[in-house]
Amino acid sequence: MLALANGDTLTVRPGPAASPPVVATAPSQLNTSNAAAASASGAASQGFTQAADTAPSSAGTAAAATAAAAFEDEDEMLARAIAASLEEQGPSGGGPQAAAAAGGPTGRSPAPDPHSAARQQQHRPRPEEGGVAGRSVSNGPAAGGPAPLSAAVPGGGGSCVVRRVIDSDNSCLFNAVGYVMERSRSRADALRKVVAQVVAGDPITFNDGFLGKDVQEYCNWIQQRDKWGGAIELFILSQHYGREIAAFDIQTKRCDIYGQDKGYPERALLIYDGLHYDALAVAAFEGGPEELDVTMFRPGGAEGAAIMEAAEKLVAATHAARQFTDTANFTLRCGVCQMGFKGEKEAVEHAKATGHQNFAEY
Repeated sequence: MLALANGDTLTVRPGPAASPPVVATAPSQLNTSNAAAASASGAASQGFTQAADTAPSSAGTAAAATAAAAFEDEDEMLARAIAASLEEQGPSGGGPQAAAAAGGPTGRSPAPDPHSAARQQQHRPRPEEGGVAGRSVSNGPAAGGPAPLSAAVPGGGGSCVVRRVIDSDNSCLFNAVGYVMERSRSRADALRKVVAQVVAGDPITFNDGFLGKDVQEYCNWIQQRDKWGGAIELFILSQHYGREIAAFDIQTKRCDIYGQDKGYPERALLIYDGLHYDALAVAAFEGGPEELDVTMFRPGGAEGAAIMEAAEKLVAATHAARQFTDTANFTLRCGVCQMGFKGEKEAVEHAKATGHQNFAEY
């Protein structure tokens, strides 16, 4: 959780060491308002393997291409530098997130502007360049209560959906995917290379317009360890593994499903707090060891619906606890001239106009 006290300061460091994530809307959206919490039997350690009853709705590559457009221009680089610098301050008392705004109901997927420097996807704190910092979910008091750690799967025999924490090392998306797909938190380098190879091997689909960047430039860029991943990378990794990736956004309670139109038989879950990705898994019981985690399941049928319902409850409870970062609405003060600003956009404009790069939240 990102929580800063009045007077905390941050230093914006634009440039390669603080590059923004590639952020875009997912190619599809989840609507689970009619998902029944049917009786799903068996312990999570035995897996949820019921076959899908219905095919997922189609989203299509074109939708992904439309939504997953641009990379960081100068504005976005500065905006993400602000966010990353704020993260590096770390928790300062377990208070509420700065200006956390209430999101819409679970399942709604409003399409944010892919060029917006304040768009919300799924990420969390970054250490200084080159460092690797572990991150834990805070149980300290927040605006809506303590951060939840799990949510019971209806009819799951005591199993529950849990949040598995991924290190905040600028590669959280890749390592979160590595955990749910391969049960490894150290797959980032390999998966960055996979993404680059896929893009280089299909310049028709992954053209400059899709990437918002020259293809070769993108391939070099995404393999750098300090670059953040987003919708484009999730879209590619879903195809690489041949499985759906459902990414929950805590602030909006939206769930975007990558690969939903491909007929993949299994689904994995991620959760995003505005700056950081963690993995979601089905534990055999509350407090169960990771060795018993089930990270993939059949999305159709009663068992799949029950797991999704539990995941939605966990996301909703995390949202209520304000465990997300609303970079569009927090208030910042310039440490040089003391002017106040609302959100990254205003701070970025000020930084560009004046060269001032010292801000504090207030």
